[in-house]
Amino acid sequence: MTSKLDRRKKYTRMVLKNSLITLLKEKKISAITVKEICEQADINRSTFYSHYSDHYDLLNKIEEEIIEDMNKTLSEYNLTEETAALQMTEKLLDYLAANSDVCQTLLSEHSDTSFQKRVMMITHQFTMKSWMPIHNSNKKVSEYISLFVVSGSIHVIKSWLDNGMDKSPKEMTEIINNFTNKGLSSLRA
Repeated sequence: MTSKLDRRKKYTRMVLKNSLITLLKEKKISAITVKEICEQADINRSTFYSHYSDHYDLLNKIEEEIIEDMNKTLSEYNLTEETAALQMTEKLLDYLAANSDVCQTLLSEHSDTSFQKRVMMITHQFTMKSWMPIHNSNKKVSEYISLFVVSGSIHVIKSWLDNGMDKSPKEMTEIINNFTNKGLSSLRA
């Protein structure tokens, strides 16, 4: 009996999450109502409120799942080694490609900007861990470089998702890595 309830609970949460993602493709989170989510999911409002306090809570739970997965993925690698950094970037891009619908929506202008900021901060923290031993003499400059690289990479990834992932995760990894390590000089060939 318990496993049946757990499956029902998981199904309900999945349907509600999918409904919110669908609505976020059309309009901003502030313009979406619980009523709309429930109609989209074909679930009554009391069921919604038994799982979430409001639509922002639902959005937050979706974002938390993505952030948790990103943290787990980034934690698997030793970023002080270039090959590990390449593998980590490719693995992260594979994850984004596999979850492109949700990630693209969460990074869009219709979603809350806090998700993009959280993604930037997590990536920045992992980047700083790997750069600190190398650039220990000037911590603040290293921080600025890291923020520049991370924010640029996130915008490149957003564009990649918006363009239907027109390049493979491996090709995007090479583009991001070349630009990060060689800067504008990588464009001259």
